[in-house]
Formats: sequence, C-alpha cells, structure tokens
Amino acid sequence: MAENYLVTGGAGFIGSHVVDHLITAGKIPIVVDNLSSGKIENLDPRALFYEQDVTDVEMMERVFMLHKPTALFHLAAQISVSKSVREPEEDAMINIIGTLRLLKIAAKYGIKKVIFSSTGGAIYGDEVKKIPTDEQELPKPLSPYGIAKFSVENYLRFFSNEIGMKYTVLRYANVYGPRQDPYGEAGVVAIFSERMLRGQEVVIFGDGECVRDYVFVSDVAKANLLALDKCENEIVNVGTGTGTSVNDLFAKMKDLTGYSKEAVHKESRPGDLKKSILNA
Repeated sequence: MAENYLVTGGAGFIGSHVVDHLITAGKIPIVVDNLSSGKIENLDPRALFYEQDVTDVEMMERVFMLHKPTALFHLAAQISVSKSVREPEEDAMINIIGTLRLLKIAAKYGIKKVIFSSTGGAIYGDEVKKIPTDEQELPKPLSPYGIAKFSVENYLRFFSNEIGMKYTVLRYANVYGPRQDPYGEAGVVAIFSERMLRGQEVVIFGDGECVRDYVFVSDVAKANLLALDKCENEIVNVGTGTGTSVNDLFAKMKDLTGYSKEAVHKESRPGDLKKSILNA
C-alpha cells in the first residue's frame, strides 16, 4: 500500500517544491493550505489538496483519520517577521498553538516522523559567537516569529521524550527561487527581480549592509526529503555558509537584469538582523 505524506503549507513557496520532490520520488503528498500566502497554481495537480486551516482541529483530525500519513512536513506558518513584531499574539496563535494542536493529532494517529521548517536567520539573533553559525549556538531570537519557531523546536523535543515521536528540525537560511511572492515583505530576491524587470523603484531598508545566506529552494526541498530517514531528533541548518550583503545582491541583480536606476534607501525595519550566515 502506498504511503501518504502530509504537507502543511504545501501550496506555499517552499511547500510546493517539497510537494514536487515527493511526487518525483513516487510518494503521495496530501496538501493542507488555507491559501493565506500559498497559491493553488503552485501545486502539481497530482497532489491531493485540502483548502483549510491547520488550526482547525476537527478538519485536521479528519485528514489524519482518512489518510493516515506516514510523515508530516510542517511548513504552514505566519511567515512575516515584521508582522510578528506588530501582532505577536496572532503569530503565537498560528505558529505555536496551531502547531501544538497539529502535533497532538499527529501523535494520536501514530505519525512516524515530523519534519519541521524552522528558521536559521530569525532564531539565532545578532549576538552569535561564530559566523557562519552552527547548530550548537544558543538561540536568542529577536522577533516573536523566531521565538515561536524556537518554542516549537522545544515542544518537539518534549513530544519525543514523552511519547517517542521522531522529528527533524530544519533551520533555513534565506530561501529564494521560483514561486517566491514578490508582493510581500519577505523574499528580497523575488522583490528585487520583479521591480527591476518592470523598471520600478527598488527599496533597500537601512544602509544595505545587512548580510544574509541565500539558499536555493530546490536544495531546501531536497533537505526535507533527506530528513525522512536521516537526522533523527536532530536540528540541522540548511544554508550555504556564504554571506551576501543587500547592497552586493542589488549590484549583482542590477547587472543581470540591466536595471538602470539606483536603489532608494529607507528606514530599517523592526526585527531585521544585521548578519546571518549558517554553517550547514
């Protein structure tokens, strides 16, 4: 009998690539997404899709009862760092309480493994001892978004100790690639691409010297599938170890697109880190 794999947030930017990799590997993805930031057109039509919220306990219970998934790829989340700063309660309701409810259902139906999409940028904070930063670094998240992700990592450890639930935590660097939404506030590569190709004004927040580790979305999707039978009860950084400043990124993309204007600098955003590079 074929095994089912549940992907929450599977119509989103990263989630839809995880779905593609599952299908390529001959596995059956069951996708749950409320389309708050995901898009139906991101999904391979071969995936079974439920448009619903993961915080809806009754509906999620039905999905588990019906499909009895082998593993859970949990990517559904409130994804905006700056929104988490403005609305920490809502961020916690979705990213902590919503995840806890989901984990309780997963435990009830005997899920074999949870692969959790965490954050390698927002979780470590700015007071890191080493750059590139490895997984031994004690997280000191600056934003409610990072705090929520770190909370879930600890809850996964609790579920593992309490009932033997297996998990892998993947802490992503700054993910970029096809299907990234250029209209939100996250995803600077997508935002710059869209605006440069349209000849529109490109905004850099702060002095542009913030440094990030940019990792391609297909590599992140591969890491998710590898985690199915590797890195049991471990936390793993997913990044490149190479840092690029926003100014350098702007210059490289300007060259690639033939964009003729200079960047417009605006005030820094709350919750933004100065430097984030991951040692994977």
